[in-house]
Amino acid sequence: MNLSERVADKASAIIGSWRFILIQSTILVGWVIFNVVSDERFDEYPFILLNLFLSIQAAFTGPILLLSANRQAEIDRRRAIETLEINRNDHIVIVRMEQHLDMHFDRLAQKLGIL
Repeated sequence: MNLSERVADKASAIIGSWRFILIQSTILVGWVIFNVVSDERFDEYPFILLNLFLSIQAAFTGPILLLSANRQAEIDRRRAIETLEINRNDHIVIVRMEQHLDMHFDRLAQKLGIL
């Protein structure tokens, strides 16, 4: 994995966690309470600065999650191809074993005079 893939995976693991949701929710509630109650408010209702920060976060979060999802889809596709190849090889081995067993059963049947 290159650096961007590692960063995307790490970011999506953090963003997709309950811990992140709880921390972000706590920060948002704190922001709103501080700017409603405090005399030193810096972002009055309708919280335009907060909306700006959330929009910037959403603008980056979406593509990062898509990068991670695309990489995971590529990994899944490679695994599916590997599994298909393994299954094909196993099928060939099983068919050869069946043919080998059939040959031995035919020989045994001839020796026993069944055929």
